[in-house]
Amino acid sequence: MQANNRLDKQSAPARTFSEQARRAQIVDVAIRVAATAGYGNTSFARIAKEAGLSSTGIISYNFAGKDDLMREVIAEVLRVAGAYVQPRLDAAAGPRAKLRAYILANTAFLADYPNHLRALVEVVTNLPRDGADRAQYLAQMDAILSFHTDYVRQGQAAGEFRDLDARIMVIAIQGAIDAVVLRKTREPDLDVAACGRELADLFDQATRKL
Repeated sequence: MQANNRLDKQSAPARTFSEQARRAQIVDVAIRVAATAGYGNTSFARIAKEAGLSSTGIISYNFAGKDDLMREVIAEVLRVAGAYVQPRLDAAAGPRAKLRAYILANTAFLADYPNHLRALVEVVTNLPRDGADRAQYLAQMDAILSFHTDYVRQGQAAGEFRDLDARIMVIAIQGAIDAVVLRKTREPDLDVAACGRELADLFDQATRKL
């Protein structure tokens, strides 16, 4: 059924500007509801109410079901995060600076878009463990980890990082960032900028070649 839905989307005629705007509005509200009310309470009825829509039929017209909408929530969070982080990486010169920029950009994103990462955690943790959507998400995350692993190895070759297991270090960095995200969900007043600076200093010391 999921494959058919995707195929239908690919063969459907292009949406009008107003339809695209409506879909974007629904996804934005779904992100907010998932972040603040939890995945289990993210129903079409609640989203329609939060969005000021006259009925859930407007959501059903745009999305085949909750799974379809949550798939778009994941895609939107990853898209916004990528657009936020990448320019900060591009502005940093050298492996050490880019590593620091990556950590600071991710924690800054959490400060500026707290609902996005909270929604991502809610949705991903509730995906069926043997489902195609979870497998696709995990494959995306693995590709990201592999990309950063290659970059750490390039930094080692350039003499900026010490001899270490690049994959383990990247996993540790991402795990530390994810831990800040989870902590932020429990402590809304957490100073994530300070956390970012602390992590950036910690991993700079852990990776740099003395």
